[in-house]
Amino acid sequence: MRPTILIIEDDVELAHLLKHHLERGGRYVVEIARTGEEGLRALSQRHPSALILDVNLPEMNGFELCRRLRQEDATRRLPILMLTARTSESDKVLGLTLGADDYVTKPFSLRELEARLHALLRRAQEDAPPDFIYDDGTLYLDPTHFIVRVEGREIKLTRKEFALLVLLARNAGRTLTREYLLDRIWGLAYYGATRTLDVHVHHLRKKLGHEAYIETVVGVGYRFRPRSNNSSDTAP
Repeated sequence: MRPTILIIEDDVELAHLLKHHLERGGRYVVEIARTGEEGLRALSQRHPSALILDVNLPEMNGFELCRRLRQEDATRRLPILMLTARTSESDKVLGLTLGADDYVTKPFSLRELEARLHALLRRAQEDAPPDFIYDDGTLYLDPTHFIVRVEGREIKLTRKEFALLVLLARNAGRTLTREYLLDRIWGLAYYGATRTLDVHVHHLRKKLGHEAYIETVVGVGYRFRPRSNNSSDTAP
């Protein structure tokens, strides 16, 4: 079955150009919404494989829409690629912190955008390996069903927070470098937004309520420290 891509873009000409390019060759099915509200209605009626989201939308901008989508269970894990003319570092950090998976600035290459979208969909499939469950009696993590419990209480994580926790837990005891985490979770080999990673770790620690689970390795990255295991440190 071909992945369905929802484009929320008020520039009709650009939206149809993207639709034509992505549907050419039969790889994707593309639907278009022109405003944030129209996009929300579309998302409530169907479940696309990914979202291409313009920032400068009428009625509700892309940042606000992204924030709302990450708060809803049905769209918390939806891959989001932001598309915008804003090029400042602060805008990129804001978009990624709010939960966007990638950030493409205008003008852009159609081939690059398609490559980014393909990589985003591939990472989404790899985020939750079905053969892994972590349970130490305090923290329970089930990637297949997107469940995290602390002392029996289910907690809500954003898609990026969840992917980060899974990646760290699957590599328990190993130090994962900042570059490795950014590349695997955000695909940011091209953009060193280390603040984005630090912000997500801060929020994740706060939600878990047990800061000892995620240890900072100064100048290198982060390490997941299981309660019942003091594994030796190795770096990828």
